[in-house]
Amino acid sequence: MIVVKNNNVGKSARKVRQVCDLIRNRKVEDAIKILRFSDKKEIAILLTKLVNSGLQIASDSEKYDLDNLIIGEIKVDEGPTLKRIQPRAQGRAFKIRKRSSYVTVALKEA
Repeated sequence: MIVVKNNNVGKSARKVRQVCDLIRNRKVEDAIKILRFSDKKEIAILLTKLVNSGLQIASDSEKYDLDNLIIGEIKVDEGPTLKRIQPRAQGRAFKIRKRSSYVTVALKEA
C-alpha cells in the first residue's frame, strides 16, 4: 500500500470530500479521467497531483503492477482554521474562518 499526504490544502474539508467521494474505490486511470472533467477544478488538480505522486512512487519501487492499482483509501481531515475579522457597519465585526484540510490518499493493488 502506498500512502501519499498533503497537509497544506487551503480548501475546507467539506468541499474536498465532495470530490474525493467521486474517486473512492476506483481504478487509478478512471479516477484521473473523472478528476479531469470535475467541476471543482482547483481541488481536482490537487488530487490529480497526489495520485500521480503515488503512481511515481509505485513505479520506482517496482513491487506494484500499475494497471491494477486502485484508490483504496482517500481521507480528508480538517486542518487548522485561520480566524480573521471583517469590519462591518456601525462598529460591528464579522468573523471569517479560513478553513484548511489534510488529504491522505492510499493506493493499493486490486
